[in-house]
Amino acid sequence: MNKRKYINTINIVTAFIAVAMFFSCNDNYKQVQKIGISENEPIGVAENINLKYTDSGRVTANLLSAKMYDYSNRDFPFNEFKGGLTLYVYDNENKKSTIVSDYGIVYDETDLIDLQGNVIITTHDGNVLKSEQLYYDQKREWLFTNVPVTFTTEQDIIHGNGFDSDSKFKNAEVLEVTGIISLEE
Repeated sequence: MNKRKYINTINIVTAFIAVAMFFSCNDNYKQVQKIGISENEPIGVAENINLKYTDSGRVTANLLSAKMYDYSNRDFPFNEFKGGLTLYVYDNENKKSTIVSDYGIVYDETDLIDLQGNVIITTHDGNVLKSEQLYYDQKREWLFTNVPVTFTTEQDIIHGNGFDSDSKFKNAEVLEVTGIISLEE
């Protein structure tokens, strides 16, 4: 009888350990992916980027950058362009606008692009926007900033503290205008 109680006790203990191990296991796939990768380091680095975006076989944008850092391993993922970037954007008539900046960061979850340092946008029709920082909301297709800007059109050079516009510059507005210079033809 003692032997039978001993075997039952061992079976119960074994079953208890098995159940405890079963419930203690969880999905650690994301943690396993991060093994050997510091939270502060990029998961990847790309050099001499020449990325073309297409829609129905037509090139809509062309991104050029010396170096891109991929931080998609973060809780709030982003891509960083420390060496600056140049972006050519083509409209439906294949007219090209150019965006240049010394630094850029693209936040994946919010679709927000933050351009910094010597930001210059030259539209296909000759308008030029200059600023030290500019944001672009990809979902709303909206450009904005609250730092000093210079916006040059065919008629005027407008200085101000802030800018708001749709991506096609149809509703462009310099905020807190500090000066306007009218250009003579």
